[in-house]
Amino acid sequence: MTLTIQSGDSFPLGAVVREDGVNFCLYAKEATSVELLLFDSPESPQPHTTLWLDPEKNRTFQYWHMFARPLTAGQVYAYRVDGPYDPNSGLRFNRNKVLIDPYARLVVGWPAYSRRAASTLFDNCDQALRSVVVDPQQYDWEGDVHPKTPYAETVIYELHVGGFTQHPNSGLPVEKRGTYAGLVEKFLTSSRSASRRWNSCPCSSLMLAMPHLEE
Repeated sequence: MTLTIQSGDSFPLGAVVREDGVNFCLYAKEATSVELLLFDSPESPQPHTTLWLDPEKNRTFQYWHMFARPLTAGQVYAYRVDGPYDPNSGLRFNRNKVLIDPYARLVVGWPAYSRRAASTLFDNCDQALRSVVVDPQQYDWEGDVHPKTPYAETVIYELHVGGFTQHPNSGLPVEKRGTYAGLVEKFLTSSRSASRRWNSCPCSSLMLAMPHLEE
C-alpha cells in the first residue's frame, strides 16, 4: 500500500479516522523525535512501515502530528519517542522502547507482551503492546442509547476493582471478591435495594466503565 503523508492536525489527540485517512496526534513534551510504527497485525514482531515525524512540519508546540492516507480503522500502530534521559528530572526517554498511544481506544499484543522487556533499556518491539485505530462511528451499540443525564445530576465515582469488594463485609462469595463479576453483582444488589426503598431506582442511569475488561 502506498501512503500519502501530510503534516496533519494537532487536535484532537489520538488516532482519528477521517474520510480518506487517519490523523495521528501525540503529546510529547521535551521529545526531540517521534516515529510512527505501522504493523500488519497485532502479532507482527516488527513494523512494515516506520514514519518519521519532522519536527519542523509535524510538530505544533508539544504536539506531534501526521495525517496518513489511505489508512483506516483497524490499523495497528505504536510510537518510538526520543529525548533526554535524565531520571532525576523525571525524563526517561528511550528510543528503543515501543510505546502505545495514551489516547488509544484499543490495545493489542497481550500474548507476546513482556513487562520485563519493557523495563530494560533495550529494544522491546517484538514484545511490546500496540494500539489500534478505532472508528467510534462503526461501533455496534446493540440498541443502547445515551442516558442523557445532565452533568449537574451526574456522580462519577472511581474505585479500585480489587479493593472495593475484597473485604468480607462486601457480603460476596470468596471467589467473587475483588473481581469484576463481584463489582457488578454489588452494584446490581445496591440498585435493587434502592429501588425497593424509594419505589424507583435512583441508579437507573448507572453506567459501569471498565476499560480493562476483555471478553
